[in-house]
Amino acid sequence: MKLRCIDGLDPAGAASGAKGHVGFPGALNMGIDEALVEGVASGRSLPTLRFYSWSPPCVTIGYFQSMKDEVDLDACTAFGVDAVRRVTGGGAVFHDAEITYSLVVPEGSPLSPSDILVSYERICDGLVRGLALLGVAAAFAPINDLHSGGRKISGNAQTRKKGCLLQHGTLLLDLDVERMFRVLKVPAEKMRGRLVEDVKARVTSLRSLCGREIRWGEAALALGAGFQESWAPLGIELFRDALSPAEMAAARRIAAGKYSAPEWNLKR
Repeated sequence: MKLRCIDGLDPAGAASGAKGHVGFPGALNMGIDEALVEGVASGRSLPTLRFYSWSPPCVTIGYFQSMKDEVDLDACTAFGVDAVRRVTGGGAVFHDAEITYSLVVPEGSPLSPSDILVSYERICDGLVRGLALLGVAAAFAPINDLHSGGRKISGNAQTRKKGCLLQHGTLLLDLDVERMFRVLKVPAEKMRGRLVEDVKARVTSLRSLCGREIRWGEAALALGAGFQESWAPLGIELFRDALSPAEMAAARRIAAGKYSAPEWNLKR
């Protein structure tokens, strides 16, 4: 199976591991993922692995969550942070110093068996191998996380719709817990300090594990190689590509009509 790998890196960025990449607003990132699901479902797009970032930073909430319960929208406005609802489940996530990926493949492919746990492990093995290329030992932690040194470094979520699997996940390049809790709501102000310390104890980043800054482009190249290494025995061949003008047009339409709309983001 041919599978596109879209990383948005220019040739200089790809060669040097420099950032070489421009992030998108939260609504557009979600719009691109949905446009790819539509494209793969209709046969207009090949199965796609995409690496991306967020500009400005963004909070995403799970499909079943309440935006007003999880996110301090006034703080988001004050700090220039987007907020958007995902189509996948799970909890609220603050996207800032990280690399995010999404994968869209038809159901029935080697990466989307009917057993969801097997699917998670099979997909996340590419992350494990990519991290190994950066010198980081990590392991899959069911149901959908990756841990290194006993702490979480990646969270993942998936949904299946229109005959396709969509999985997206994050890999933390750095971690600023205080910044995160400026925009996420906590049950009581006096709990904030305790929650900050709890997250610091449970979650880690590539900067912490490697003892240096891992730039976005460097991480994208390593993860792409890790996915290729992991999936080659399944008969999957990755090749670098870019989003087509038609895909971007569809993504912008979906972002404007759905992921920017209060009816979507603020519904319970």
